[in-house]
Amino acid sequence: MKILFSHNNFPAQYHRLLGYISGMKDVRAAAVTLDGNQKEFSIPRVKFKPHREPGKGLHPAVVGVERAVLMGQASYQSLIDMKKKNGSPDIILAHSGWGAGMFFKDIFPDAKLLNYYEWYYHCHGGDGEFLERRRYDANAEIRIRMKNTPILHDLAAQDWGQSPTHFQKSRFPDIFQKNISVLHDGVDVDYFSPGSGVKLKVAEGKYLTEDDEVVSYVARGMEEYRGFPQFMAAVSKLQKQRPNLHVVVLGADRIAYGTRNASGKGLKEPMLKKFEFDHDRLHFMGLQPLEYLRDLFRITKAHIYLTAPFVLSWSMLEAMSTGALIVGSDTEPVRELIRDGENGLLVDFWKTDALVDQVVSVLENPGEYEHLKSSARNRIVNHYAKDDLLPRYWRMITDLVEGRTPSLTP
Repeated sequence: MKILFSHNNFPAQYHRLLGYISGMKDVRAAAVTLDGNQKEFSIPRVKFKPHREPGKGLHPAVVGVERAVLMGQASYQSLIDMKKKNGSPDIILAHSGWGAGMFFKDIFPDAKLLNYYEWYYHCHGGDGEFLERRRYDANAEIRIRMKNTPILHDLAAQDWGQSPTHFQKSRFPDIFQKNISVLHDGVDVDYFSPGSGVKLKVAEGKYLTEDDEVVSYVARGMEEYRGFPQFMAAVSKLQKQRPNLHVVVLGADRIAYGTRNASGKGLKEPMLKKFEFDHDRLHFMGLQPLEYLRDLFRITKAHIYLTAPFVLSWSMLEAMSTGALIVGSDTEPVRELIRDGENGLLVDFWKTDALVDQVVSVLENPGEYEHLKSSARNRIVNHYAKDDLLPRYWRMITDLVEGRTPSLTP
């Protein structure tokens, strides 16, 4: 079987699947990815780069559409030589939304197309209005609806689709949901497992262990979508109540989701100016290797995970697998995995005082919440372990290639 992967930042969501197929003798794979992608991987790489940015004077609602077309055009052109040398792949696994795969069915009409869908945008009742706390006006409605244009082309061209959670799938129009399976990428539950004896370096000569009072926060960026302002407000209050508390933050000072700031950075500096902190007990560690992430989850007393109704972070599942106690936002993506009082704790996204009170209760009465940690790990081990999900993933791929209709829950 010949497989072509498509992701701007490959391997990303496909890195576990790539490892799974690496030993299969009858499988050949390649990846088409952005020219600027610096990540290393073991299969041949086809690079593409749009020849220009969207033109000036475009209607704001179609700037993203032109960017997607430019992306798709560049991807198409980059694959012409590969097609001449190797023919068509049997199946293309493509990350949808940015436009790179919009014309795959034109260059490879006989290949099966399995698209990975993370999000479908809604004018009302979605993530944007949740954060704005007001209804969008007409201009915003037009702009947001048009953001779905490349996704709709992918939906029309696909042979099948995949979405990692039921909530994310539910955002797509009903007419398409019958052709989208819910299948998560999976968690390495052997690696992300509880452990003791960890010494986590947070500063020169400063280490934290399981004997310390540690609260953690992990996100790609420091932004509204992941509740960073609410988190920082809570930390300021927690530090005043808990003189021995250390807070460890992993992530880049940038906006990964939502409108970017003029500075090009995230909300770290604005929040540091807005609230008072003991900086000796607030540790911004930037981006760290997986081992550091796992060790943080092993020693944290409470892992705070806040999100608007949006794409669910892998890190929350990895924290659960490691046995961390999740204090999460009471929003749809979190509720899909966390049941309040059963395998974690939920608080109102907006109510900082409620978040503070819940974390203080955890820190003061750790024994009362210990059972939640094992229940959280069991949820991941029983339903999201990569060793269970990857064979289902492979079955979905082979079903498509061999002309069978995949299961909605493989």
